[in-house]
Amino acid sequence: MNPVAEFIESGVLELYVMGACSPEEVREVHEMAAAHPQVRQALDERQQAMEQYALAHALQPRATVKTLVLATVDYLERMKGGELPESPPVLSPTSKVGDFSKWLQHEEAILPEGAESMHARIIGYTPQSTTAILWVQDRTEEEVHHEEHERFLIVEGTCQLIVSGKEHALAAGDYFEIPLDASHHIKVTSASPCKAILQRLSIA
Repeated sequence: MNPVAEFIESGVLELYVMGACSPEEVREVHEMAAAHPQVRQALDERQQAMEQYALAHALQPRATVKTLVLATVDYLERMKGGELPESPPVLSPTSKVGDFSKWLQHEEAILPEGAESMHARIIGYTPQSTTAILWVQDRTEEEVHHEEHERFLIVEGTCQLIVSGKEHALAAGDYFEIPLDASHHIKVTSASPCKAILQRLSIA
């Protein structure tokens, strides 16, 4: 891989558009974008994707917004601390919990004591997708997605995923994809929190 391609794939452009770069990294991004049209194009694409993501989520329920904002802040702090961006597998009907063992077994991938009804830990981010470990202790608020596919893989516990009024019972190992434009929410049915891999994929 040539140096320009390596720079584009390094994750620094994603950190730049999220405002998480160091001053040195900001200067490097500016210099590389000025010198290489490929970097400028990649940067523009990531900025546009971030803007579209923000617009798509501007009217989400407050609890969901708070959870994702806190998870994003945590993710950015981890990147600043030296954690490298990773690319978890794309969720599909054939996905298995073991596919995500690397992230699920991380010592910090736990539900914090005193956490609110919903908690998330982002394990992968690109302009096209966000992947997180999600814990739900009771239920989530109803929401609708128009610009992205939302997918779940249940890791622990059980829940009812109510989509457009229809209930779907899910347990560990089950996969489910929310149809576009469908109202949905989660209701936990187990004594312990329902833990899942959550993935949102842009349709653009």
